[in-house]
Amino acid sequence: MMKDTSANGTEAAPENAQTGQPAEAAPDPVAELSREAAGLKDRLLRTLAEMENLRRRTEREVTDARAYGVTNFARDILAVADNMERAMKALDDEIRGKADAGVKSLLDGVELTERELIKVMEKHGIKRLEPVGEKFDPNFHQAMFELPDESVPAGTVVQVMQPGYTIGERVLRPALVGVSKGGPKAAPAEAAANDNSGK
Repeated sequence: MMKDTSANGTEAAPENAQTGQPAEAAPDPVAELSREAAGLKDRLLRTLAEMENLRRRTEREVTDARAYGVTNFARDILAVADNMERAMKALDDEIRGKADAGVKSLLDGVELTERELIKVMEKHGIKRLEPVGEKFDPNFHQAMFELPDESVPAGTVVQVMQPGYTIGERVLRPALVGVSKGGPKAAPAEAAANDNSGK
């Protein structure tokens, strides 16, 4: 039997008897299985990474829910705390001294209730901001006015009109403050200015 050769003398690929086209080489089952295994391994690794990311995200969401789940309730309670504080400040020591025993007992009860309210808020991560003497920080304070005061550095909180509160790491309500102006610059700025002038 004579071999089929092409015009240039090389052997031609055998033809498929049914279609008349050259037959393809049989696929290598080992190579095909290796490709399939590599694809499955890649999918497995991606799925594992997605599951780990989901676990971390869920842990973070649960932690945030524990820490910040009472935020709306806490904002509502701040009004109660403010009203109790205003009520106590409205009564100076002279009025308290003249009050009879029944009124003094009532005032002591209101003071005790206010202290207990603040303690319960702190227990749940709500902290009061009283920034008098601190440098103004727009992340925690809201400036309502400026006061000329040469005795303190400019940008220092000199008066608190309404205390602020934080819950965890977040601001629940910024403190409403009065800020000094016209005083000396802050110490770090002075040191930098002296360094520049000496050059």
